[in-house]
Order: sequence, then structure tokens, then C-alpha cells
Amino acid sequence: MTKGLRKKLIRLAKKKITTKDISHDFQHSVRVLDLAEKIAKDEGADFDIIIPAALFHDVVIYPKNDPRGRNESDKSAKYTQRLLMSIKEYPKHKIDKVQTAIRQCSFSKSIVPNLIEAKILQDADRLEATGAISIMRTFSSTGQMKRPFYNPDDPFCENRKPTPKNYALDLFYTRLLKVEGMMYTKKARELAKRRTKFLTNFLQELRLELDGK
Repeated sequence: MTKGLRKKLIRLAKKKITTKDISHDFQHSVRVLDLAEKIAKDEGADFDIIIPAALFHDVVIYPKNDPRGRNESDKSAKYTQRLLMSIKEYPKHKIDKVQTAIRQCSFSKSIVPNLIEAKILQDADRLEATGAISIMRTFSSTGQMKRPFYNPDDPFCENRKPTPKNYALDLFYTRLLKVEGMMYTKKARELAKRRTKFLTNFLQELRLELDGK
């Protein structure tokens, strides 16, 4: 992809992505793009597919717990198709693969991707669900939904099943700490390993602080 087209797509994404959900805002798309490009370089993937898929994978986002949320990836894919069709210099024969990558990116649907570009996009997006950034995103969402940080009787889910819909910290045990084992590419596994270690250290420190130390 030319530098000019890449810059154009970034400009268009910045203009379009105006959600107030800071876990899925334009900066999230930029971080996913950065990760996806790094992984794609190692994997020899097609940047013509990777760049628009990363930038627009969350272009359609609904509020937390909105039933329309199950269709976000499909609607994001369709929007991206229309956008790329309108850009004269974009290679039209690659649009279907961009749509596939976006549709297969959904975390909640647990889709096994069948394209290398889809695997890379899924890895890049899931890396946002581990490490320091995942902590920021988790507690930001918790604030929006007005839910408590943790269960005061059992903060670390030692004697109960995690319920992330009730407590922010529970999401660590159902998602954040599990991301490392979900990666498809070598580069993503390396990044996820370091980020998971940070999560573990965070939980250790939190345990000390909750014990008044």
C-alpha cells in the first residue's frame, strides 16, 4: 500500500470513529493498526488488507449490553466495503478479504479465522485485551456501566466462579489472563507473554494493597 493511501485511510477513520466508548475509540484502532502492521511484517501478510481491516474493525460500536452489539462486526465489514469501493486507488479485488478479516475479528463469537490477515487482526485486537492497556480499558468500561471494581468477599475468585458482568476484576480470570493462549502468530505470542506477566504483577500488588500492605 502506498503511503498516500495509508494516510488517507487513517484520516477517514479518524473522521468516522467518534464513539464515546474510549475502549473502542479511534486510538484503539490506531493501536490495533500498529500491532497488526508489526505482526504482518513478520508473517508476510498483505498490508492492503491489514490496514483498512485494522482501522475500521470497530467502526460500528453500540453501547455495552446493547442487543445490536452482536451485529457490530458484520456492520463494520459492510461499512468498510462501501468505503473502499468509493476509493478509486484501492484494489477492489481485495475488499472481500478485508470484510472477512473484520467479520472474523469478533472476540465474543470465538471465530477461528481462515486467512492469515484475519489471524493477524484477531491477534492484534486481542492484544488490547491484555497488559496495561487492558487494565485501563476494563476499568473504563466498568465506570461506564457503574459496576464495582471487585467482590469484597472474594476479590480474586478463589472460591467462586468469576462473574465479569458483576465485577471488573473478574474479567481478568475469564478473558485478560487467557489471551496469551489464544494467539495465532509468533510475534503476538511474544507480546502477549510479556503483557500477561504485567497483569500477574498487577494482581499481586493489588492483593497486597487490599490486605492493607
